[in-house]
Amino acid sequence: MANDYIPSSDSAFLEWAKTLIGYVQPKLQSFNIPAEAFPPLQAELTAYSAAFSAAQNPNRGKVDVLNKNEARDALKGNLRTFVKAYLAYNPALSDADKEKMGLPLHNNPRTPAPVPASVPELEVDTSVIRHIAVHFRDAGSDRRGKPPHVHGAELRWAILDRPPQSVEDLVKSVFDTASPYTFAFDEADRGKAVYFCPCWENGKGEKGPYGEIVKAIIP
Repeated sequence: MANDYIPSSDSAFLEWAKTLIGYVQPKLQSFNIPAEAFPPLQAELTAYSAAFSAAQNPNRGKVDVLNKNEARDALKGNLRTFVKAYLAYNPALSDADKEKMGLPLHNNPRTPAPVPASVPELEVDTSVIRHIAVHFRDAGSDRRGKPPHVHGAELRWAILDRPPQSVEDLVKSVFDTASPYTFAFDEADRGKAVYFCPCWENGKGEKGPYGEIVKAIIP
């Protein structure tokens, strides 16, 4: 993603994640971070590191690559959430701390972004087997992507046997700053119905209203 603090390549992302997690681990108390918020990241880092190694094997198969991509997406999404919740605006962190972890600085004075008022609309692309690319744009806009003063889109989603009654039925969530976001699914999921619902989010994590729930069939 352009202008994203998270490295785009698999190897660079792995090293960045190791650096951040290794730096935070001994400082949970001094950074005022709940101890229970951290172990899942360690487990996901271990899983991604193993999956990354398997995908580098010259004899790797498609499953190895799929497992690596899924492990990366899980770790990336939860690291982004962790950074927003505990690091980005944490007064206990210095600029030096953030630089050592490869995080952007937020100390420059600027007009705060307002809470998003508009809603995103989605367009799904099911042209690639076992993958769905979800494009998002501001409702009524001809251009894909996020509107001004919006940091990115939260995509609530779930595979369900029947249509959801509300957004709360979509129990999984990812966050993306650039359209599209591509979901990867298992072979066993092909033919199942998956539902998506978006909302805009500003840089402080404040959410706007949710858009329409969109259904797709996993190819």
